[in-house]
Amino acid sequence: MKDWAEVVAFACALPDVAMENFYGTPCPKVNGKAFVSQGREPGSFHVMSQHEEKAVLIETDPDTFWQTDHYRNWPGLLVRYGSDDPDRVRSVIARAWWDRAKKPQRARFGDRP
Repeated sequence: MKDWAEVVAFACALPDVAMENFYGTPCPKVNGKAFVSQGREPGSFHVMSQHEEKAVLIETDPDTFWQTDHYRNWPGLLVRYGSDDPDRVRSVIARAWWDRAKKPQRARFGDRP
């Protein structure tokens, strides 16, 4: 993912996603719930992530996944644009979508990425 436009394009290709405001900025949401957003840090975007997975992502790829104190206790993390592993970033975004999807949406999508 080289920029926000690419993140949005991927996120909006997931089922039932709509662009809606999130803290005054448009971002992809499923069922009215944001799962990715522009975040507060230049060169990065924010993605929702369960705390346990967040810790693993930060530990295993700190060049891509990171956080500031603002996000420390929040179930999400920052993702730098231009990762060497864009498939992993897409998987993290898809998991964030899946975690906010309703049961019927999950069933149509399949197992959690």
